[in-house]
Amino acid sequence: MRSRYHARMIERGDAFLEKALENLAAAASELAAGRYNSSANRSYYAAFHGAICALARAGIRPPGREGYWGHDFVQAQFSGQLINRRKLYRPGLRTVLNDLSSLREQADYKVRHVDEVQARRALRKAEELVEAVIIGRTSG
Repeated sequence: MRSRYHARMIERGDAFLEKALENLAAAASELAAGRYNSSANRSYYAAFHGAICALARAGIRPPGREGYWGHDFVQAQFSGQLINRRKLYRPGLRTVLNDLSSLREQADYKVRHVDEVQARRALRKAEELVEAVIIGRTSG
């Protein structure tokens, strides 16, 4: 996915979309190497950065002066504002950030490891969200 979209996104100077693409590449690499916990972590951050890009494009800014994109804020605003209210993204993306966040917490903080099937699904979900943001950007 990175090679297909990376050059166009750099031209537009979109740092968060660049980070999303970098994390997708890392998630795929970690998956191929059998490092499923790490892959799940990178999949979450790919989706998280993709959602930040979508929010910024829609004119939604983080609260406070610091400009900090908190995880709860991004998850709530992406689902609530961009999917439910403005209908900019399909409803199937509504739970992606929450689902991937839960899996990342398992990968990072729990004894139970993420398995290959979970890591593959996480990468696919992250790719779907980032792809939707890219399509929205290039068609809008």
